[in-house]
Amino acid sequence: MKILVAVDGSKASLHAVKYAAKLSVNLRSEDLITLVTVHDDQGLRHAEHLVGAEAVQDYLRELSDRELKAALAVLVKAGIKHNAIIQTGPVANTIVNLAHKGFDLVVMGSKGRSGLVDVLLGSVAQRVLATCSKPVLLVK
Repeated sequence: MKILVAVDGSKASLHAVKYAAKLSVNLRSEDLITLVTVHDDQGLRHAEHLVGAEAVQDYLRELSDRELKAALAVLVKAGIKHNAIIQTGPVANTIVNLAHKGFDLVVMGSKGRSGLVDVLLGSVAQRVLATCSKPVLLVK
C-alpha cells in the first residue's frame, strides 16, 4: 500500500507519521511511505523582490527540513522504507494532486482547532477530505 503522509511539523502530523508507520508494519507493506511537506509561497512572492528568490527558497527549504526531521526519525527507527517530497503552492491542492499520482491512502494530522476557527478559515485537512478521491485518514 502506497501511503502519502502530509507533514507540517506539528504534534498532530507526527502522530500521523507514527500511525502510518504502524499501519505499514501491520499490513507488511513493502512500499515506501512518502512524506510531503508543502508551503504556500504566495505570501512570500513580494519578499523575493527584497531579498531575492534564492533566499526565499533557502528559507522554505530550511523550514521544510525542520518539519521533516522528527517524521524521518520515526520511519528510520521503525525500519520503514521512505522518501520525502518538498513542494510549494496551495497546500491542500498540492497534497491532493500528489495523492492522485499513484498513492492508495493519504494520512494527515488533524490539529483539532475549534469548530468556529475552521468555519471562518477552513483547514487543510477539510479541503483535502472534500476534494481528494483517494481515502484520507485523519489522525488526532
